[in-house]
Amino acid sequence: MLKLDTLFPRKSLGFFPSPIHKLSRMSDVLGVEIWAKRDDVSSGLAFGGNKIRKLEWLVADAIAKGCDTLVSIGNIQSNHTRQVTAAAAVSGMKSYTIQEVWTEWDDPVYDRVGNILLTRLMGGNPILDGYGYSTCIKNTWEKALEMVRKQGGKPYPIPAGGSDHPLGGLGYANFADEVYLQEQQLGIFFDTIIVATCTGSTQAGMVVGFAAQPKKRRIIGIDTADDVAMTRRAVTKIAYATADLILSKGGKKIDLSESEIEINPNYSGPAYGIPSEKTISAIRMAAELEAMLTDPVYEGKSMAGMCDLCQKKEFPSNHKVLYVHLGGAPALNAYYKAFEDPANLTKLARAARYKET
Repeated sequence: MLKLDTLFPRKSLGFFPSPIHKLSRMSDVLGVEIWAKRDDVSSGLAFGGNKIRKLEWLVADAIAKGCDTLVSIGNIQSNHTRQVTAAAAVSGMKSYTIQEVWTEWDDPVYDRVGNILLTRLMGGNPILDGYGYSTCIKNTWEKALEMVRKQGGKPYPIPAGGSDHPLGGLGYANFADEVYLQEQQLGIFFDTIIVATCTGSTQAGMVVGFAAQPKKRRIIGIDTADDVAMTRRAVTKIAYATADLILSKGGKKIDLSESEIEINPNYSGPAYGIPSEKTISAIRMAAELEAMLTDPVYEGKSMAGMCDLCQKKEFPSNHKVLYVHLGGAPALNAYYKAFEDPANLTKLARAARYKET
């Protein structure tokens, strides 16, 4: 175990450990024993989600540096920017979030409901500006940071997903310790872990954290960026940087191999933020069998991947699979049209791709 609390400051924001429970009805249907790790219910902060784990370390760093404003970036329906706003609110800080167009969704209420509504309710300052999904540093974000400085504030920059940040991988490296302890309590070992992956630090942190444990397991990242090369670069970079950071603070030396970074690109289409018919079917299945709500951008795609892999007999029948639910349900309201007529999904949206100039 890494015991990162002894190496880095952390501000408690979530109700951890998040629960693990068996998905009995889905297990029966899919023929594999499936459990869920519910990071979607582990925070009282505006419906929570996976970014709360990351923000515990980033907000502690912001406070230590005397910052008064969190500044981040995401899509219009970003789960991340909602959680940044929530973390700022409970920490007595201001927040500015750049809400770019990463998906063009044909609905006039897309920028008024779901995540962005919650951001506004919490006193956040969403700025609708910018275009195109990318993990690169965007001018829109840099402009917001400079605006806060000119207003006399001290901004703390948080990149998309809280990922490409020196501390971005700590939350899910620490998650691995949490899972290990819960396994001991349950008397179980999860052979395979399935998780949505996009900006990179969630899967990267897991790769680091589980690599520090004696027994190996398979971690499958289901790409949701619809750009597996970009996702792989992000996960790989963050994993190695996180391992180096832990060692530099006197922590455990962690031996990583790129072969342990498994990213499946087969369920990300038709584009970032746009669900396929398989995505919608998987969302309905999880809801109807387990009353577990997943979203069209991330969890619906990882759920589709898990279901399909189980149906294709990817896992031995005696394996135990842990599906990590990262949150995102507030976005469902913004995608109600997808459930009215899934056959028309390609007419409703197209990807917004950022072009560097």
